[in-house]
Amino acid sequence: MKKLAALLLLLAAFLGGVAVYQRRSAPQAGTTTLTVYCAAGLKKPVEAAAAQYRQEAGVEVRLQFGGSGTLLSSLRVAKQGDVYIAADDGSVADARKADLVREVLPVAVQRPVIAVRPGNPKSIRAVSDLLRDDVKVALANPEAASISRVSRAALGETWEKLAAHAAVMKQTVSEIASDLNLGAVDAAIIWDSTVTQFKLEAIPVPELAERQEKASACVLSFSAQPAAALRFARYLAAPEKGGAVFKSNGFTPAGGDAWADRPELILYSGGVNRPAIEGLLKQFADREGVTVTTVFNGCGILCASMKTMGGTSNPKFPDAYYACDLCFVPPVADVFPESVILTETDIGIVVQKDNPRGVQTLADLAQQGLKLGLCNAEQSTLGYMTRGILKASGVNDRVRKNVVVETPTADLLITQMRAGGLEAAIVYRVNYQTAAEHLEYIPIQHEGAKAMQPFAVRANSPNRCLGQRLLAFLKANRSQFEQAGFRWRGDEAAVKSADIQVPEWLKDK
Repeated sequence: MKKLAALLLLLAAFLGGVAVYQRRSAPQAGTTTLTVYCAAGLKKPVEAAAAQYRQEAGVEVRLQFGGSGTLLSSLRVAKQGDVYIAADDGSVADARKADLVREVLPVAVQRPVIAVRPGNPKSIRAVSDLLRDDVKVALANPEAASISRVSRAALGETWEKLAAHAAVMKQTVSEIASDLNLGAVDAAIIWDSTVTQFKLEAIPVPELAERQEKASACVLSFSAQPAAALRFARYLAAPEKGGAVFKSNGFTPAGGDAWADRPELILYSGGVNRPAIEGLLKQFADREGVTVTTVFNGCGILCASMKTMGGTSNPKFPDAYYACDLCFVPPVADVFPESVILTETDIGIVVQKDNPRGVQTLADLAQQGLKLGLCNAEQSTLGYMTRGILKASGVNDRVRKNVVVETPTADLLITQMRAGGLEAAIVYRVNYQTAAEHLEYIPIQHEGAKAMQPFAVRANSPNRCLGQRLLAFLKANRSQFEQAGFRWRGDEAAVKSADIQVPEWLKDK
């Protein structure tokens, strides 16, 4: 009977730990109009993709073209619209700095090149040739167009000489490419993608060869319909949708997520994270117009579940994994190669109010007749770490005689403490926070009494970009984690999952 009860408890915990967050209501086809500001050099593929999107989704897309810098200046003043499509990373950075954009979805990769008419009639081979007296050069205004801002940064002092020598300087890359195509000038510095559109010839030069910029669809921070804006941005980035249009127009697609009208992101999360992220996941799903299916449980159970799926080809394999501690990342490091530590929390002992059994140390948990609750070492990170701490402290065998229940997650221990079924339990400090007025918390004096919570996105997930946006969303909401009792670590660099070492005291002896 005890085994059956334990099995039913485990099953209930697992099934009860599945939460589905999705947008409350979807926009009706034919009722949405998006205002999109787009860099002029991207006009041809964006117009084609927008027309295709109108036909498929019934959404009107109003396009306004100009230089990336010019459009950005207008947006600073007007603060209206839904999407800004910039031609380079610098313009995106400026937009972020001005708090004009939120989500950024790369759609294409571009490189600056010297362009000439077919056959290269002036035999231009190097940047220095652009300064010859017999060569008329067209440049775009670096204050208005991304191509010249990028070129100026790459060429340094040579750029100033070119600007002084230029026969014409216009506002957009398309205008100077058109001048070159018509024969009004002999050469221009434009994007490699623009070369193809205007049937010109590219002359790669070493000074520009290392420059690579991403054209990106950015959702404006003041958009009144972010889910609709994000849906169009996802369409532009999807390889089989906008990506195919960009490729057919001579661009190198940046590679977004596979297209889905309403993507489902599957997240596996350790139970300790639930108080901090539950509300955030609802906000994220609503803003993105997607479904986030989250399985909350002990990390041992989560890792075992992933192992039994037979590989990432299983459609229910998680796209992202938010572990309770680094020690449960190595078992799945092959599919989650990089981790970002978002938070940390201490591990301690909780007792009833006023501590009637006088518990102060781990050794006190061995006192006769004390009813103790622990997390299961095979099912959860906390249980695994608790076992290591007790063994390293030399009290494991004595303490374990008092264990009356082992659960997959610490919140179940808190529930039993509140109900009076336990006199002490080992939990995370954040678990205690939810019941601080009813229980008392005693720190454990051990170097390992601390857990760090890493977030990882599956490398081959069809929703990899969506998973990265969820990570960025969580990092942008630090206060929610701190309010839940976590210490913040989210500003640190990512770590390679394969490099994570389990400390010796945690390894089974």
